[in-house]
Amino acid sequence: MSERGAAGPGPATIQVSRIMRPDDANIAGNVHGGTVLKMIEEAGAIISTRHCNSGQGEPCVAALARVERTDFLSPMCIGEVANVSAEITYTSKHSVEVQVNVMSENILTGAKKVTNKATLWYVPLSLKNVNKVVEVPPIQYMHKEQEDEGRKRYEEQKLDRLETKQRNGDVILPVINPEPHTVGYSQSSLIHLVGPSDCTLLGFVHGGVTMKLMDEVAGIVAARHCKTNIVTASVDAINFHEKIKKGSVITISGRMTFTSNKSMEIEVFVDADPFVDEPQERYRAVSAFFTYVSLSKEGKPLPVPQLLTESEEEKRRFEEGKGRYLQTKAKRQAQMMQQAQMMQQAAQH
Repeated sequence: MSERGAAGPGPATIQVSRIMRPDDANIAGNVHGGTVLKMIEEAGAIISTRHCNSGQGEPCVAALARVERTDFLSPMCIGEVANVSAEITYTSKHSVEVQVNVMSENILTGAKKVTNKATLWYVPLSLKNVNKVVEVPPIQYMHKEQEDEGRKRYEEQKLDRLETKQRNGDVILPVINPEPHTVGYSQSSLIHLVGPSDCTLLGFVHGGVTMKLMDEVAGIVAARHCKTNIVTASVDAINFHEKIKKGSVITISGRMTFTSNKSMEIEVFVDADPFVDEPQERYRAVSAFFTYVSLSKEGKPLPVPQLLTESEEEKRRFEEGKGRYLQTKAKRQAQMMQQAQMMQQAAQH
């Protein structure tokens, strides 16, 4: 791992590097999307925890609260080196925004490519009292606009987290003899006992561990639906609503919500059952939407079987997913047009 301080009064950055091994592979032979998410979270946790302990406040550990949408821009191959760089870009009184970039490097040819970009939000929890959120030391900004833009992003994610938590009452129930390509046919759950190796110094689950399990369940749902190789294309905002303690039993559930011609949206949520002797009942801890694509054995995109919706609730979720899909598609097209205009302007000069 290497690190450096940003020029002038800017925040510090760190870079974590690791070679990708065969046990990091998915069934398509590339690096598992959950492995990439875990590396992103680890880098964010390091830099945010280090920053939150740089002031005069009490010792603390940064806990992941949210991951903004992240796109898997290109696949990473086994044998390549993953270079994960993280930088603090905004701080509020009780939270830290971290921007993370992932670049793959072929150490034989020296070729490099960007595979992921992600924005994560952390809150610092006291080592003495895990329910206490401590204050974050402020960072210095190069320009006033950077602080204003960061504050705007902070308010937007805060509002979205609240709205997501309010609609998190759904549960996934088993379906008897479901028909192929229905929601019930591909829905899946994984049960995991939270052990010491899953947890931070505070005895709560690492956000990266949770995300890796969520990606595994989403991958199972996608593979069951289309019966082909599948890869993670993107992940919508992942919201961490409640902490999960060591010794808890967590249930990670996933279900298909929407399909386009070439992609599948899967809703995944994590429910936690606390210690047996604790009064707290099962609660929703994490929720997110994952998008997958279907691939041939040669790695080429394949058409996705249409999702068959049966109940009114499934039809409603399908329309909501379609709205998210069209919104993302419109944003991507706008970005491509903007890039084309910039390239055209640069060529004219």
